[in-house]
Amino acid sequence: MRKRVEICCGSVEDAVTAEQAGADRIEFNQALYLGGLTPSIGSLKLVLETVRIPVVPMVRPRAGGFSYTETEFHVIMRDVEEMCALPIAGVAFGCLDSEKRVDVKKNRLIVEKLHRHGKEAVFHRAFDVTPDPFEAMETLIELGVDRVLTSGQQPTAPVGTELLKQLQQRFGHQIEILAGGGVNASNVQPLMQETGIAQVHSSCRGWQTDPATIGNVSFGYAEPPHESDYEVVDSQTAAAFVRAAKNG
Repeated sequence: MRKRVEICCGSVEDAVTAEQAGADRIEFNQALYLGGLTPSIGSLKLVLETVRIPVVPMVRPRAGGFSYTETEFHVIMRDVEEMCALPIAGVAFGCLDSEKRVDVKKNRLIVEKLHRHGKEAVFHRAFDVTPDPFEAMETLIELGVDRVLTSGQQPTAPVGTELLKQLQQRFGHQIEILAGGGVNASNVQPLMQETGIAQVHSSCRGWQTDPATIGNVSFGYAEPPHESDYEVVDSQTAAAFVRAAKNG
């Protein structure tokens, strides 16, 4: 299988950095410190005008979990509809029910709309909350999902290696599995070799200082020493990650 490296980006600058580092694909979000939310249409359009590699925007209307109200789901469908009019590769999404299982009705509507427009349906790490990963994967395959991003239901993919390996062996011929969560240049090759998964995902995080973050009040969100910083894709970290993933 061809090795593919996806970098999670939160800005146009991040997307440029990821492409220059040799990434094969971009997952595009905003508010990465909240796990990634739906980016603005304006920023998505500018990314698509700026980079040449495939772009997969996230559709996630709020922070927290993945069990959405009907109003929130209407927002999701409207965002998917708007994005499908653009030259994106696909959309990352994930809807769960109140029991944390894959919401068949909601996800089917998303998958059908994406496929009608020739876009990939990518289920994000909502998968890692589901109580039975094998049942969830079977459901996603039945729904026609093209790819699943997962850490193996652990805080990081290296910790979730055993489940990732089982998922790849059992379902890898039916659906693409993308390993992400705590994956970096130092652990990506052992992870790929142990699991047999050929696609990996990383944020390649670095920090950029904004001197206008703290005054009489603070608008910082990070812990010391990054109180005045925000997250970016670090060029050296990204380049090292791509090299390690593709070359060993």
